[in-house]
Amino acid sequence: MPEAAPLGGSGIARYSGVVMWIAVAVTATIFAVGNILFGHFEEKTPKWKRITKVIVVIGFVAALSSAFGPAWGLLPVALMLVAATVVHLWWLPRHGINGLTGEPKEKYYQFRGWDRRT
Repeated sequence: MPEAAPLGGSGIARYSGVVMWIAVAVTATIFAVGNILFGHFEEKTPKWKRITKVIVVIGFVAALSSAFGPAWGLLPVALMLVAATVVHLWWLPRHGINGLTGEPKEKYYQFRGWDRRT
């Protein structure tokens, strides 16, 4: 079990060192692989939104991992992966969109609120 150092006398344990950064590295790896494999589904999402999402999620994971341990830091990432799986394998197909290819493009663009012509 990793050692938890007290955080300024508040009684809150703070995880530090390699243990905390494992959760951050796992999260960053998921983002990197996801952007390489699935980035084409975000073609009309502004770059600033994509960058902000990465920064916010990694910061949130780092804060949770530092305060409560890496398992708690990775919990939100696991929940997001479960939610994405449900959307792609159940919700999208029920609404006429292939959850793996995003086809037909017209329905996918309408779902995302994008204009197909731009």
